Amino acid sequence: MALAISEVRGIVERACARQDVLEACARRDLGAVITVLNAHGITQGQISAMTGISHGRLSEWVTRKRRPQASSTFESFADGLGMPTGARQALGLAAVMHPADTPTVLRPREPVPLDGGLEYPGTPAEAADSVSLLWQADLNDQAVLERGLVTPAAWSEASLRWLIAPAASSAGGGEAPGGVRVGIGDVQRFRDTVEMFRQLDDRFGGGHARDSLIRYLHGDAVRLLRGRYADSVGSALLSAVAEATLLAAWMTYDSTPRSPQAQRYFIQALGLAQAGGDRLLGAGILDAMSHQATYTGRFREAANLAQAARSGTSGIATATLTAHFHTMEARALARLGEAKSCDLALSAAVTEYERRRPEADPAWFQYFDEAELSAEFGHCLRDLSRARDAAEHAGRSVGVSADGQFARSDFFATMVLADSYLAAGEVEQACSTALVALGAGEQIRSGRCVNYLREFREHLVAAEGTAAVRDFGEQAVQSRLWRIAARSVDASAVA
Repeated sequence: MALAISEVRGIVERACARQDVLEACARRDLGAVITVLNAHGITQGQISAMTGISHGRLSEWVTRKRRPQASSTFESFADGLGMPTGARQALGLAAVMHPADTPTVLRPREPVPLDGGLEYPGTPAEAADSVSLLWQADLNDQAVLERGLVTPAAWSEASLRWLIAPAASSAGGGEAPGGVRVGIGDVQRFRDTVEMFRQLDDRFGGGHARDSLIRYLHGDAVRLLRGRYADSVGSALLSAVAEATLLAAWMTYDSTPRSPQAQRYFIQALGLAQAGGDRLLGAGILDAMSHQATYTGRFREAANLAQAARSGTSGIATATLTAHFHTMEARALARLGEAKSCDLALSAAVTEYERRRPEADPAWFQYFDEAELSAEFGHCLRDLSRARDAAEHAGRSVGVSADGQFARSDFFATMVLADSYLAAGEVEQACSTALVALGAGEQIRSGRCVNYLREFREHLVAAEGTAAVRDFGEQAVQSRLWRIAARSVDASAVA
């Protein structure tokens, strides 16, 4: 018997309060939302009747043969089902009061804290002030990590400003009265300390030492930025702080993937790199922004950011960097389902990679090797539903880091491999591969790792009832990460 409209509204209200549904909305993955509603008794026929979207199109979203793109489509879906404010905002839509809502239930969009963090800084002094305020806010209130929404327009503005703005002068450090005198040795000590945090991040995930890094930056980086230094030292210092802020952005994104605070750190890191005259680092930051944009479902913006990184470093970027810019564009295009364009981007990445000279790459980009390139191919081919090709490429990147130095990257590649096996119908192999990832990931504290597991759980439903899945479930429940993924809580719980 079909559910009454009032029953459907109640189910939608409850389901859209779940964190996994909100995260699916943030990725604009309506297929995942439909799957949850189906599990609660709302049929695709009812969804079609209420939204005006054809049953066939809904099925394509669920099976990921197609992804919705037009804003009007998301509005029709949200309006027809009467999705609550939080879910609408996660989809990037304006809040709407429905007849069943009351003013006490409807909450206005929360003001984004520290709006200046989303503005591209015009001077080195502005960049230093903005990032120090962000660190202070981070330490004062952990809720700042989740308050508000990622703002796509801020990516566009920052990338445009970076593309057209002249290199800023680092002069001015000597104007700070009473500031400490900063030499190149101080900058190197700072870099070495941040490198320690980078290694911890690679091995244990962003949730492990993120807070400690923020405390360190709020103390030492602020002290150095407010010191007295020559222009040559100032350029090196601003570049070093930009790298450190980029790491803070990555760790924040890794621990709380949809965090608007991570976006602010990325933007301020870009301004600091520009102030330090480090063009390649700036492009690397745009590349990282593209990664977050893809995760949050802003695939077109993600492709644009990767293209901006490549355009802004034409003639100066190393072959390895350029190869990675192409892979980030490919990741976004794969999510858009644009197979031909994705293939062209991947082909360009291979062409660039084949002429790489590792000794020419910046120190912060030494990690990108053949295993990482294979992992990128695995992600793209999985998203294009080329399961066997995805498994072949992902398999080349699994287990390469035997010393555990890049444990999180190994986890990602292993879960892509498991997902690919599952899509290819090799359920037993998929489950055994996922168990390998769970065993290796016990020390990792990463919201992104949890979300890889959540996606695998969703895909595993199709094979429920098989002996392989039953055995897997009995063993997987012993894993901390799997238990977290099984709960409808925010991914930041791993921290």
